[in-house]
Amino acid sequence: MDSPQLIGDCLIQVFTYLSDADLISASGVCKYWHEVAETPWLWWRMCLHRWNFCNLSALGSEQSWKRYFLQRSHLEIKMTKGQSGGYTCKSLRGHTGRVVGLVYLQGNSSQLPNLQSSNAIVCSASSDGTVRAWNVQNGGLLWCSPVQSPLTGILTDEECKIVITSDSTGLVKTWQGQTGQEVASYSTASPHCTLLQYNMNNGWFLTIGTSQGSVCTLAGCSLSKKSNVVVCDSFTVNLLLVSPDKKWIMAGTTQGADSSPKVIFSESLTSSSGDEGPLSQLVPVSGCQAAVFIPTQPARLAVIHHSGNRRDNALTVFDVSIKKMKYKIEIQVQQVESFPLMLSAWSSGLHLAAKSSNCMVLAAGEQLWLYSLKGVLLSSFKDHTGPITSISVDSFRVVTASQDLSLRVLTWRNHRDGGLTLESRYHLLGGSHTMARGFTHVACDYSSIVASVEGNDGKDVLKAYSFTS
Repeated sequence: MDSPQLIGDCLIQVFTYLSDADLISASGVCKYWHEVAETPWLWWRMCLHRWNFCNLSALGSEQSWKRYFLQRSHLEIKMTKGQSGGYTCKSLRGHTGRVVGLVYLQGNSSQLPNLQSSNAIVCSASSDGTVRAWNVQNGGLLWCSPVQSPLTGILTDEECKIVITSDSTGLVKTWQGQTGQEVASYSTASPHCTLLQYNMNNGWFLTIGTSQGSVCTLAGCSLSKKSNVVVCDSFTVNLLLVSPDKKWIMAGTTQGADSSPKVIFSESLTSSSGDEGPLSQLVPVSGCQAAVFIPTQPARLAVIHHSGNRRDNALTVFDVSIKKMKYKIEIQVQQVESFPLMLSAWSSGLHLAAKSSNCMVLAAGEQLWLYSLKGVLLSSFKDHTGPITSISVDSFRVVTASQDLSLRVLTWRNHRDGGLTLESRYHLLGGSHTMARGFTHVACDYSSIVASVEGNDGKDVLKAYSFTS
């Protein structure tokens, strides 16, 4: 006769083929099945299969893999459905000018989510000359900087809790994220600055694209100058990206039809040794419209650019690498894929983001497309009735902001063959058209969405949508 332990092991193996709903149903069959269905290993396996990485400590003292799975699933159902009562919406008021950017200083990570509550903090910069930090869940203002010249850009370093801003005089400042205290400043004398922050070789760096076509690199929160190099004469550097492996900086402009972006070896920007110029290479395209590094690859770059007739556009993918020879070092920019894009709407700008090694999100006008890196159109959407102004892409969803005063939420769907598609779920409204002109910026963490609404009175408002389990 088989032992109870052997029978239990066999039953556990059978239960691995069940979904979470079926496993819960099986636990109600009898007391013995209930005990087997409560086996922590079954729920741990189910958690890792669904989310790859899970943080049991997020549950506090009541640690249970089953509880973690059910709570997180419940939260994601709320975020997927977007029904009234599944989220709260707060209006964050205080700016007396246009919001020029908003970024999370502290977010609820999808890898380490807090399932009980969110302590997310978002920072916004405005033409009123202030940067403000907000508690996303309760809508409270945490701090406001002193008034300066109209701000033009903002970004944050979540790890170091540092906020970086630029203003219309070219003054770049760093702020202590918890208190709002100014840390350091640096003048670029450029009315437009494009900001890029990254950490490399245990160092903190800030690279700035200027209106003079140069790229200036500063080190440390004290903003000590490391280098300044010209990238494109007479055009503003408004494209600035760093590769996932931090070895490469891409710098370029969308203003020059004949201009080509450059990839620069980042160490040649951040080191102060020698008088030689930075190690760089032109990307063999012109008329760049948008670009993004693929997040799951060390240095794979996708660029949307003019192709042949300047009314035509293409998306080309390159791999960037370094080749060491006996007497010199060369950068290699090798084409991987290229395909034409049939875009009819360009007036509102173009937005490009990458989800995985084979998935690109593209928005232009009122439309959103999902492409593979080989040019296969996976999905397309025209949910908006006004131009898309901003997109946010993460591991769970895509959120689009539009001048039609709505946010559209789409979620990722994994197919059995390993492919990805998007499903349109619902929309969030930002108010009345008699009071506002539409959404201008959007940012997300795992359990919240924050967007800026352009007010007809010149005073922009932030809308914060929070989902909790």
